[in-house]
Formats: sequence, C-alpha cells, structure tokens
Amino acid sequence: MKRILVIDDDTAVTNYLMVFLMQTDVFDPIIINDSRQVMDRLGSETFDVVLLDMDMPNVSGMDILGGMREKGMDTPVVVLTGVSDIDLAVKAMKFGAFDYLIKPVEDEKLLEVLDNAMEHGILHRTIDELPQQLAHSDLAHASAFAYVQTQDPGMIRMFHQAEKLASSDLGIFIWGESGTGKEALARAIHQAGPRHDHPFIALEADSQDPERFPAFFFGQARVYGGSKEETRGILEEVNRGTLFLNNIDALTLPMQVRLKRVIQRGEYYRESSARVRKVDVRIIVSSTNDLTRPEFEDTFLRDLLYHLMINSLRIPPLRERPGDIPLLAEHFLQEECGRIDTPAKSFSPKCIELLKQYSFPNNVQELRTIVASAVAGTEGEIIGPEALPVHIRKGIEVEKVAAAAAFKPRTLDRVVTEHVERTIEHFGGNRDRAAVELGISREKLDHLVDGDAEE
Repeated sequence: MKRILVIDDDTAVTNYLMVFLMQTDVFDPIIINDSRQVMDRLGSETFDVVLLDMDMPNVSGMDILGGMREKGMDTPVVVLTGVSDIDLAVKAMKFGAFDYLIKPVEDEKLLEVLDNAMEHGILHRTIDELPQQLAHSDLAHASAFAYVQTQDPGMIRMFHQAEKLASSDLGIFIWGESGTGKEALARAIHQAGPRHDHPFIALEADSQDPERFPAFFFGQARVYGGSKEETRGILEEVNRGTLFLNNIDALTLPMQVRLKRVIQRGEYYRESSARVRKVDVRIIVSSTNDLTRPEFEDTFLRDLLYHLMINSLRIPPLRERPGDIPLLAEHFLQEECGRIDTPAKSFSPKCIELLKQYSFPNNVQELRTIVASAVAGTEGEIIGPEALPVHIRKGIEVEKVAAAAAFKPRTLDRVVTEHVERTIEHFGGNRDRAAVELGISREKLDHLVDGDAEE
C-alpha cells in the first residue's frame, strides 16, 4: 500500500477522498484538515505522495510547498484545489509541485496523476542515490549512448540520469547550447526506453511555417465538393514512439496550448475538426534558451514550462569539458576518413593543443565540421595546425589578450559560490537537484550559499 497524505481543510472533500482512495487497494490515505500539523507529520513520517489543497486557513498550500523545499523534502506533491489561477499554478510548479489539478477532477485523471507523481519520485530518488564515480560502460544500455562520445564525469553522470528517466514514459526537457548534441541524447533515451521498437521523429520547431505547422503536426480535415477528406499529421505517424521537438520556444502560444493537452492528456484534434483523438507518444523537448528568464514570460506558457521542467537534463557546452575535445576529434577523424575512403590520418600534438584552447561556440557540431575540413585539406598522414581554420590558429592569442584585459580577480570562494547560485537558479530554485548536479551534499550547498550571505 502506498501512503498518501491528503491535506485539505474541507472535511467533505477529505471524507470523499479517503473512501475513494481506500477502495483502490493501492493507497493508504492519511488525512489532515488542520494545515498547521502538516510540517510536523512530514518531518516525522514517510509518504509516497502528498495531495495538497492551496486555499487553507492558518498555513496555505504555498507555505507548505515552500517549507518542504526549504527543508529539502522530496516527496512528490500533487496540488488539488478549487483555485483556478495560472499564476498560482506556475508558482506551485516552480516550488516543486508535480502537477496542479482543479476541483472537481475525474477519478481516473486523479489516479493517473498520482501514479505518475509516485513514478517521478521513485526515479529521482534512484538518481539521487547514483554514486559520484560512474563509467560509460556501467550503463545498462551502453550501446544506446555510444554515439555520444565522452569521458567527462559530469556527462557520464548525466547519461545515467537519462537512462533512469528513459525507463519511464515521462516527458523530458533537454537544455543545451546549439551543437551540443541534444537530438543525439534524445535518440539515446528513445533507444534505451520501452518504445525503442517504435518510431523516433525529430522536428525543428523554429524551421516550421507557423501558419502551416498545426496542420502538419496534428493533421487536417478538408471538404472538397461536399466530400470530406482527412490527412494524418506527424503526431499520428509517431504514435507509440518518441517525438523530439527541438527549440520548443519557437512554437506559437496556440501551439503550446495544444501541445500541453497532448502531453498531459494524450489528446488532440486535427485542423478544422472538432473530433477529439487519442495518441500514445512520448515527447522530449529542448531549447538553447533558459525559458525561466523574465523575457520569456509573455511568449512561453509558464504552466507548460514548469510541467516540462520536472524532468530536465543539461548538456554542458564543449568549452566546459575540454578533456572531451581530443576524444571527439579522434572519433570524427576516423569517421570522416571512413566516409570518404581515405587512408587513416592523425592529429599532430600542436593541432590538438590548439583545438583544446578554442571555445567552440557551436560546440560538438562545429568540431565535427572542422575535422572534416582538416581531413579534406591534408594530403599526408599528419594533420597539423595549418589545416585548422585561420580563426583558430590566429584567434587564440587574440582571445587570450582580450580575456586578460577583461579579467577581474575574485576570491576562489566567491567563484565557487557564484557557480552554485547559478546552478540553483538554472533548476528553478531546487537546491536538492542543484546539489546532485554539482556532486555535493545538500548541506555543503547550503553552507556555500547561505554561509556566504551571512558573511
């Protein structure tokens, strides 16, 4: 039996929920009508999921969410409230709520969300327990991730997180700069998951015509001379498989609203049709932008964003993992020599050194292009610095001079604290998640941030 803590000051609501949840033979409901008792119970007992009202006297649902986050409590929380307020819903999701439901809610929908919330909690507890030192070969589906070459500890740890998430059906948000390999990671997740025998389709949201995209995505119903003709959309083509939407922030607001319905309910309708259709698809999205920033508030739905952010993965740019540059360069070199059927070549040490010093603004994709160009421009077996683009050969010293001029010394403690603060901000204030990504304990993270502030 799964222990569920139901928090609502309305006894009629809690009485109904108690009877309903007990009849499922899955949940053991514990009821609290006085919200002042909640934090003590959460601190002394273990629950699989929390069902929380927002509008309560004494201690509000938002106060409870804030208290749970402050104390590092990771029990998944589903909000069930009569308050239909998008701003409140967004704030609740940002404070760690798994989902936000408006009363009255269908029994089947409630059970579905509670099941997903518990699955999410299990996944993230498993991720939190991952050891700090992991190897690529430790992956259960190493072949699925083999295409993404790395020896960086942070990247490998992220692969293990991705593999854990792959085993579920939950949506995933992949963050990363252009060229970091977001689609390759999405494909790896698809291959490592239960849908690997079904289609994987990748779409670039920013390359679509906004007026034609809805019909292309959802399908369309048309009437010709009195007869009706319907065409399938890409959503139906990927049914039972995985859809990867790159640069999701390029979608129009109406498309975001319709996508949210697909993600949350598996429902959609074709253009010019009122018939609701069902689809079974896993959706993975990505962006190069931090959509939590204020400038995106009017262009990207907050409730969709924080629903997507529940499971997020960040691919670090190549400049943050320079140790991967020689590995990737060698991989792309062998790949290119095989592709054009030319004798094997190798990089000179000086060539590798120049590559390691370059910042790669377009990341892995840029390195691949540079290697292909160097192979084409080298007749002998050794690829030297002269085969690299002039901005790499000449620009390194310019970059160093500019960096030296702009450098403002800071204490090492300040640098570390700022990095921790930026990581916390990236994960929407979730300190537990930030601590996992940084490879430190929650206590150490709190000391670095709060201790610095006290000083």
